[in-house]
Amino acid sequence: MQAEPKKSLVGQEYEVEVGPVAHGGHCVARTEDGRVLFVRHALPGERVLARVTDGDDDSRFLRADAVEVRDPSKDRVTAPCPFSGPGRCGGCDWQHAKPGAQRRLKGEVIAEQLQRLAGLRPEDVGWDGTVMPAEGDKLPVGEVPAWRTRVQYAVDEEGRAGLRRHRSHDVEPIDHCMIAAEGVTELGIEARSWPGMASVEAIAATGSQDRQVILTPRPGARLPLVELDRPVSVLRVDEHDGGVHRVHGRPFVRERADERTHRVGNGGFWQVHPKAADTLVKAVMQGLLPRKGDTALDLYCGVGLFAGALADRVGERGAVLGIESGKRAVEDARHNLRDFPRVRVEQGKVEQVLPRTGITEADLVVLDPPRAGAGRRTVEHLAALGARRIAYVACDPAALARDLASFAEAGYRVRTLRAFDLFPMTHHVECVAILEPVAKGS
Repeated sequence: MQAEPKKSLVGQEYEVEVGPVAHGGHCVARTEDGRVLFVRHALPGERVLARVTDGDDDSRFLRADAVEVRDPSKDRVTAPCPFSGPGRCGGCDWQHAKPGAQRRLKGEVIAEQLQRLAGLRPEDVGWDGTVMPAEGDKLPVGEVPAWRTRVQYAVDEEGRAGLRRHRSHDVEPIDHCMIAAEGVTELGIEARSWPGMASVEAIAATGSQDRQVILTPRPGARLPLVELDRPVSVLRVDEHDGGVHRVHGRPFVRERADERTHRVGNGGFWQVHPKAADTLVKAVMQGLLPRKGDTALDLYCGVGLFAGALADRVGERGAVLGIESGKRAVEDARHNLRDFPRVRVEQGKVEQVLPRTGITEADLVVLDPPRAGAGRRTVEHLAALGARRIAYVACDPAALARDLASFAEAGYRVRTLRAFDLFPMTHHVECVAILEPVAKGS
């Protein structure tokens, strides 16, 4: 017997009372018949008309946009960005919330994830529930911090630069991104046409005047002549192997943090907020309290930000090992750390390289894993090294909570946790957890 076809509910509207914030930039609501809605453009406590954007009559939950606010929250503001709102640009999640409310919502998400996935309360991890703004980001309502030093513009079929709509490949053409850093805005990407391009990434380095554009052509397209409003180096993404190749100018930008210059090549990873690298290094070093002669690991080390900070503090008698999977990032890390003879950087996945090193103990560990987290196997290996302290830098509260649960099983507890709003207007948040071994008999 043939199954009944699923009925799409896209476009269906429900008037709902909005419940708590959830991980992902939306709030949870329920329809009168008990359906769960994940509602964007809403705030807890509001009554809204929610229009379904994704889901059918068999879905566990539906996604929806608040298309009409009938009872607004006191935390609601008119979105400063003209491209924000239902069906528009998907880059920001909280343009409609006061800055303080955004940070409070992010704190609630962190607390919920810790409780649900690790059984931890804020007081269990030495956290007062505060999400700290970056220096200079505490602005009046209606003003938006221009923080994003790397913006990847999508390009539509007509060659217009814009940003993707939420959970869509559709492009929302824009003439200005309010959260883009001044160095990105001054390039004027949105003001010119990009025929044949799939995307244009603009990078404005922090601490140098380096500007870079990375072009991803559509299959078979030729590169345009790039003439922008500021001097800029140009790279392109190869359509066959996905590699990044220099067209003209430097293949890297110079970023500045912890009073040192770091080379970052081919659009490699660097913290996007101009204050993020220094903020995180300070939090990690304050938590670890490195001593002269310590041995330390920097896992998922990128171009060597934390490895350099550790090497500087453990001195000539200390030693640091960095592990990073990206080939170009390893080359940059070795270049950036060339003044430290007691630093070694190995290439490969952490879970494969770490067991091969033969290291059986370490004094300190820093790990800054990708969004998926480190995973149980890596956590167990780290716990076996008996480090005095471990600093875990996390860009995803759910992955952090899962890994903290694994650390607890392996004999480590959270000493302190700090949270930083390094992605204003979005749902993203950065955390630094400092762990230490559970005292014997406690």
